Amino acid sequence: MSVFSPHCVLVTGGAGFIGTNYLHHMVARYPRTRFITIDALTYAGNRANLSSLDGHSNFRFVHADITDEAAVTQLFTEEPVDSVVHFAAESHVDRSIESAHRFIQTNVEGTRILLDAARRAWQAAPPEARRFHHISTDEVFGALGPTGAFTEDTPYAPRSPYAASKAAADHLVRAWAETHGLPVVVTNTSNNYGPYQYPEKLIPLVISRALAGEAVPVYGNGAQIRDWLYVEDHVEALERVLLHGRTGRTYLIGGNQELRNIDLVEQLLDTVDTQLGRPPGSSRKLITFVADRPGHDFRYALDATRMQSELDWTPRHSVDEGMAKTVSWYLAHTDWIDHANQKLTQ
Repeated sequence: MSVFSPHCVLVTGGAGFIGTNYLHHMVARYPRTRFITIDALTYAGNRANLSSLDGHSNFRFVHADITDEAAVTQLFTEEPVDSVVHFAAESHVDRSIESAHRFIQTNVEGTRILLDAARRAWQAAPPEARRFHHISTDEVFGALGPTGAFTEDTPYAPRSPYAASKAAADHLVRAWAETHGLPVVVTNTSNNYGPYQYPEKLIPLVISRALAGEAVPVYGNGAQIRDWLYVEDHVEALERVLLHGRTGRTYLIGGNQELRNIDLVEQLLDTVDTQLGRPPGSSRKLITFVADRPGHDFRYALDATRMQSELDWTPRHSVDEGMAKTVSWYLAHTDWIDHANQKLTQ
């Protein structure tokens, strides 16, 4: 495998869910590489997530929005950035249905600003010495039937404003590669779960509601199917792509662990009961079926063959292991949940 050796990595959205886990993994693992993260600290970003990294000499936090072109340009001027790992995005489908404005601004215009800043800063550098790693989602491909899986060649067919904004960002990244010769890699991932995920998303929402003894909402009849990936496995895959991925390639990162939403919720509630010593199955009574959301995709699944064959990556955690670790983390960090819920209601 070829090796790309970054010296200064700009991580966008580093105070969010996956970005936080990525930085915790990478900053300590690569002490000779400088990691700078830029985050607007919206409701989904928490500066405290990264407090343990503040003592590392190779880490810097910048409070700014990727839609602020002057701030992004200044950052590329101040720092010798040779790599971008672009997580920053508005990502909650329900919020995009209520209003798509912020999704277009952040996911599309913010990506354009980053691409242009990288293009200007890197125009004199050889492409093999730079890398723009764009993080995307399986939702850009639309919905699947009962069988099959998305591949890198699946046509885009987004069905929600969020998915459409991410699809647009993906297209911009590939267009800058073709038009301007920007050295890019794109990864699309399935549903992630694990520590530091905000409780508007399904898994932390279920855990939070179960702890509080509140109703656990499930859309429709809960038959929708998702492929679940523990965030530590995703972070390891992203590390492999940054260092060994082929410029211009797209890689799909999936967990190969599909569950119906209702089965996932029931498993989570049972795990909470077990870890808290509650009577088995007692939290299932909290399940409340609610009206399905518009354009709710039935099933997602990714074929991660390229990740395995080219980059020798497969997920390490089974869904049982990952769910147990996730529940344990949230039970040990109820103060974090309280803080997150307060931000969601502000």
